[in-house]
Amino acid sequence: MHPLLKRFIEALQKERGVSLHTATAYRADLDQFFSFLQKHFEKTSAEEVNVAEIDALTIRLFMGELLTEKYEPRSIGRKLAAIKSFFKFLVSIEVLSASPAALVRTPKTDKRLPTFLNEDQTRKLFEDELAKLDSTTLEGSRDRAMLELLYGCGLRLSELIGLDMPDIDLVGGVVKVLGKGKKHRLVPLGAMAQEALKKYFEVRRNFLNINSVSNKKDALAVFLTEKAKRIYPMLVQRLVRKHLLGVTEMRKKSPHVLRHTFATHLLNHGADLRNVSEMLGHSNLSTTEIYTHVTFERLKEVYQKAHPKA
Repeated sequence: MHPLLKRFIEALQKERGVSLHTATAYRADLDQFFSFLQKHFEKTSAEEVNVAEIDALTIRLFMGELLTEKYEPRSIGRKLAAIKSFFKFLVSIEVLSASPAALVRTPKTDKRLPTFLNEDQTRKLFEDELAKLDSTTLEGSRDRAMLELLYGCGLRLSELIGLDMPDIDLVGGVVKVLGKGKKHRLVPLGAMAQEALKKYFEVRRNFLNINSVSNKKDALAVFLTEKAKRIYPMLVQRLVRKHLLGVTEMRKKSPHVLRHTFATHLLNHGADLRNVSEMLGHSNLSTTEIYTHVTFERLKEVYQKAHPKA
C-alpha cells in the first residue's frame, strides 16, 4: 500500500471514527485507483506513484476506464468520493496545496427510492411468518427480538450487532445506539420490541447459566449465537432473507429493508421528518428526505385511485 494511503486509512479510523467496514470500502476503492495510477505513470509498484503528479485529467481518465468496464454511475460516484476524501486529507496534512479532485464532477445518478415493506406485508411478517419461531429456544426468541428491533427502532445491521446489555433500558423503554462516526443516540423501544426482548432475556439468562462465555465482550453482547459468541452479519442477513421470502417478492431482502420500512411507516403516519432523522442517526436532514419521495409516491397512488378527474 502507498504510505500516504496507509496514513489516510489510519486517520479515518482514529480521527473520524469510521467503522472497519467503511475503512475497508475506502481502501478497496483507493487500491483500485492506485493500480490505475501505477499503469498510467508506468511505475513498477503503486508505492512509487508521486501524488503531486496527479491532476484532474488523470482522475477523469480513471473514471473513463471505469465506464468502459461497465461500472454503474453510482459505483463510480462512490469511488470518486473516496478519492476526494483522500486528496482533502493530503491537503490537510500539507502534502498538497490543493486537491485536483475538487475540479472533478460527480457523475449524475438516478435517485433510487428505498425498498420497504407495505403495512400488510409487515403485519404478515410479524403475525404470521415469525409465529413459526419457537420462543422457548435461544435461537427462536433471539431472532424474534432482532427483527422487532430492526423494524421497531430502524437500526443498521452494525448497530444491532454492536448492542451490549447496558444499552437496553426496558424500564425507560429506550435503546442506546452507537451509530456512524461513533455517535450515540437514544431510540424509543416499542411495546412489541420490549416484549420480545423480555422473553429473549429470560431464555438468554438460562442459556448463560448453562454455557460459560470465555470472552468478556461476548458476555456483554445483547445477541448471542448458540456457541455463546456475539452474532455476526451473515447470520442476521440469512435470518432476514429467510423471513422476508415468506412475505414479499422484492429482489432486495436485507436488514436495511426493515430500516427503510421503519422510516417510511413513521412518515406515512405523520411523524416529523426531523424526529425521524434523529432516530435514524442521520447527520444531515437531506439524507432522510429520500423517504419523503416514497410517501409522495404513495400520495400520488391514492390520488390516482380516488380522484374523479385523476
